[in-house]
Amino acid sequence: MRIKTFTLLCALSFGATAAFAQKGVEDGSRFGHGEDSIRCLQNISIYTEYVKTNNFKDAYNPWKAVFTEAPFAQVGTYTNGAKILRALIQSSKDAAQQKVYLDELMAVHDQRIKYLDQLNKIVRTPSSKGSVLGMKAHDYIIFSGSKVDINKAYQMVTEAVALDKENADYFMFMDMMDISSRKLKTDDTHKEQFIQDYLTASRLADAAYKAAKKERDKKNLKIAKDNVDAYFINSGAASCENLQSIYGPKVAENKTNLDYLKQVISVMQLLKCTNEQAYFDAAEAAHAIEPTSQTAAGCGYMYYKKGDIDKSINYFDQAVELEQDPDKKAEYSYNAAVILFSKKQLSKAKQYANKAISIKKEYGDAYILIAQMYASSPNWSDEAALNKCTFFAVLDKLQRAKSVDPSVTDKANELIRIYAGHTPKDEDLFFLGLKKGNSVTIGGWIGETTTIR
Repeated sequence: MRIKTFTLLCALSFGATAAFAQKGVEDGSRFGHGEDSIRCLQNISIYTEYVKTNNFKDAYNPWKAVFTEAPFAQVGTYTNGAKILRALIQSSKDAAQQKVYLDELMAVHDQRIKYLDQLNKIVRTPSSKGSVLGMKAHDYIIFSGSKVDINKAYQMVTEAVALDKENADYFMFMDMMDISSRKLKTDDTHKEQFIQDYLTASRLADAAYKAAKKERDKKNLKIAKDNVDAYFINSGAASCENLQSIYGPKVAENKTNLDYLKQVISVMQLLKCTNEQAYFDAAEAAHAIEPTSQTAAGCGYMYYKKGDIDKSINYFDQAVELEQDPDKKAEYSYNAAVILFSKKQLSKAKQYANKAISIKKEYGDAYILIAQMYASSPNWSDEAALNKCTFFAVLDKLQRAKSVDPSVTDKANELIRIYAGHTPKDEDLFFLGLKKGNSVTIGGWIGETTTIR
């Protein structure tokens, strides 16, 4: 192995004949002064060469000397130090010695954080406290094994993610959910915070993925996103029943706490738990304080569930009025149409479905809903054959649905297959003086003109 000699360099730069010697840790310099600086530079050269050949055992002592005596020498003291100690932990068979190395590894991260400002001045790409703390948490979780202190690990990783947010390393999102889910298993009171941790990790991982430029980063963040979701799903905390048990009592205690109520509404909407009483109560309480489209919609669902259709539709009208996003406006109108259809208020239901379409032209589901309304009440004439012509109007809407919104094609095609069998036969129409290609106006509440085919 070739070891570089720094005697001449140090003689020129620092003065080998100097009558004094001081370590960097003592005088705040990078390498120290005099003989101490010579020894520091030599140790850097020695341990660096050993690391290059994965000889971590022999790298340890010269590295430890630099770490102890010259904490500002270079960032490599910390990155290489972590590499050396990880390797020594993995190669040791002695649990007590592994613990010693792990404590030293934690000290490496702590010292790097302590001197982070000075170290960042000597590199092109500075590191953040969050990234170093996140790596410390990662090492602690991995190398502690079954002896990991869950609360200690949780405190570290959540602080790290809070510091770096969407700029956090991808593994930090997974570590956060891993430790939070482990904490949940031993602490039943952690349920609400676990759900909040999931929402935070999921939102930040998604933001990081969207901002990533390199394919490798995108791949890693996709893995992180999938794992974050998996931890949540496998936790058992994702059920609507759990959310009701968590939020039910607390909504009653926080009826004037708008921020808390908004959080409950957001979580329960995200997890599609809008039929739970806690969601209704939170929405109504929040709407009384600060009306929004979300709180109005929540109240709309609540009164529908209670059977008060007039109040339900009134709240959905408010939701449409308060909402700025066209897609959501259309969705609220569509929801009102579904409610009215369920109560056989067909004419009014059609009005709301058409309103949804006027807001969002490519709303395929709204066209399908109108088709189903027509099919549910096709009779408008004393002539059976004319009543069957209603199904031509049904088919018109279904064809329109898939032409404007390809995502509903399969659903529309299945309904076309079903309803096509309800159209009148040629001989039935013949006696009415009608044939293929003729137009016919469907009367009653439908009021549509369609073509016989």
